Amino acid sequence: MIGPEIVSMVFFLTTGIVFVTYIYFHSKEKQMMIEKGLSYEQMVELLRTKRDQFLSLKLGFLTLFVGFGLGLGFLFEHWTTYDQWIAFWVVTMTGLGFIVGFLVSRKLKNGNGNH
Repeated sequence: MIGPEIVSMVFFLTTGIVFVTYIYFHSKEKQMMIEKGLSYEQMVELLRTKRDQFLSLKLGFLTLFVGFGLGLGFLFEHWTTYDQWIAFWVVTMTGLGFIVGFLVSRKLKNGNGNH
């Protein structure tokens, strides 16, 4: 059985790695724009057009499905003697959350669902 100390340690370690990686690549992107000779106004406009307008929606779906995964994992672990249900359901539902978020945002970007 995975202890709560290990789960929290992995969570905070993963969150930290994702945050540091985001900052690193974001600064690398800005550095490349400066090297190409873009002005400040051009960089601001380029970064503004790159923003994903459905990011909050995608994160909401992801959070919802991770919560469902945790709930299902705890239920299945309680109902059976197999200890790895939590990890299985969290990973499975996280993947499903990414897929649903992508499909819904793509449908919204295309207007009323026409491809």
